[in-house]
Amino acid sequence: MIKKLIWDKKDIEGRQPVKGGEKLYPNCDASVWTRSCEKEILQPIDGKITGSIPKWIRGSLLRNGPGNLKFGSSTFEHLFDSSALLHRFAIQDGTVTYQCRFIETNVFNKNRAAQRIVVTEFGTRAVPDPCQSIFTRVASIFHPGEIGSDNAMITVYPFGDQMFAFAETPVMFRFDVESLATVERVNLFDRIGIVHHSSHPHIMPDGRVFNLGLCVTGMGPKYSILEFPEGEKQWEKPKIVATQPTRWKLHPGYMHTFGITENFFVLVEQPLSVSVRNMLVAHVKNEPMIASFKWFEDHNTHIYLLDRETGSLKHTFYTDAFFFLHVINSFEKHDHLVLDICCYNDPKMLDCMYIESLKQMQSNPDYAKMFRGRPLRFALPLNTSRIPSLGLLNKVFRRSGQKSEKENLVTLQTTQAKAYFKENNMIFCVPELLCDLGCETPRINYEKNSRKEYRYFYAISSDVDANNPGTIIKVDVINKTRITWCEENCYPSEPVFVEAPNATSEDDGVILASLVWGQGDENHVGLIVLCAKTFTELGRSEFLTPSPVPKCLHGWFASKK
Repeated sequence: MIKKLIWDKKDIEGRQPVKGGEKLYPNCDASVWTRSCEKEILQPIDGKITGSIPKWIRGSLLRNGPGNLKFGSSTFEHLFDSSALLHRFAIQDGTVTYQCRFIETNVFNKNRAAQRIVVTEFGTRAVPDPCQSIFTRVASIFHPGEIGSDNAMITVYPFGDQMFAFAETPVMFRFDVESLATVERVNLFDRIGIVHHSSHPHIMPDGRVFNLGLCVTGMGPKYSILEFPEGEKQWEKPKIVATQPTRWKLHPGYMHTFGITENFFVLVEQPLSVSVRNMLVAHVKNEPMIASFKWFEDHNTHIYLLDRETGSLKHTFYTDAFFFLHVINSFEKHDHLVLDICCYNDPKMLDCMYIESLKQMQSNPDYAKMFRGRPLRFALPLNTSRIPSLGLLNKVFRRSGQKSEKENLVTLQTTQAKAYFKENNMIFCVPELLCDLGCETPRINYEKNSRKEYRYFYAISSDVDANNPGTIIKVDVINKTRITWCEENCYPSEPVFVEAPNATSEDDGVILASLVWGQGDENHVGLIVLCAKTFTELGRSEFLTPSPVPKCLHGWFASKK
């Protein structure tokens, strides 16, 4: 059913062979991802403003993403290996300044000093270091983030009044919001023993922070919910408040995000796993981590609901295999848990992010299909005790001679999502399509609507074969409508919602997004401000920079009180 929801006519028909020089995706310039920043901008520079930047916006839009793909003659092979680069758009009194700076990770400093890639990354094999024996590489398995890579090239999140940059290794980097200078390196493995954590924690109204990690125990790997209690230096005091054993002891699932509601932690265990055996072999042979990934296409996706009060498993649901990176939002309503996710049929989009794949995309007829994803809604019935099980229904119908039919367990009137009993009383979920556009890096009015019923989310297009792949999308999940903003040859990043003072509705505010341009316009970056209600442009600031600016991934708006 998920494959049908993400189906596309082009997937069936295929494309004709490419003629010499012809571009299959003429409106998409992948070079915005493959640039390298050659010169940091340590002091803020002024830009050219058009339109009007609302004066009530005061703070910094902080961004993180790929910054440098090369050291000397060595080049990273996968986009996720690029050295982490922070960007800052400082907004005050209708003006905007820009600066950028690399995060001083151990791996960045080692590569810079050697002028070559010396540490194997997610998708790149480093030149072997003669000073590191095979025993040193084996030892690194037991102390992640120290000998291996600590690249922090994904996101930015606040812990209290401090900002951290991190990826999925257990290492986080605290940095100064104004200078972007790296201040502190924190390895959570040393504090709580996790070997991995998601790139998207959840910030509670009371200041607590929750994240999903993976720890290895004598009973095998377990997904672990980390709580960072509110208070001074909360990043130093994590504790595990819930755990869930992995489906396969030697194949823990890959998780980039997770969900949270008023009563549950929501873990989505897709059948993309990290093979423990292959990972051990990769460490010994100095191979990239991506070689450890294994996709079990014939196995279902599992959705676990862990009780926030007790930390124990409360419900398990099943659905077709799918790959995902980002949960949009989750909330409880009328004995159901609603879960919205940006889904793909399989993880082939990870292969699309190899640098060579990006460079060759214009001649690859399958590239758009590999990147095809859609936002889906799952409705998980929480109170099924009042509903006869499938086994009981079959028994009743056999006695009466009638044919049993599956009963939809979802009683919400606001969704077309379904759920049914299957064998062994498994509850199998069939999602609803929220929008027939590829949506990625989704954001909502987080402070007001995280964990609650909501109406709007904002995203960027992931359809490389769209008329304009550089599109910002606003989706109404109730009416299933959308509005968009785009500009020719312009590529916005993740849209961040900022609520207006004294807001009276969910979308009363603005959308902030960083901009870069294609077709050789590399030394050029901008910030756009859209009215979140209408998606009309209010204003922008554009900057000419001394070196190329790559497209970034995730970030946070740090308001200035």
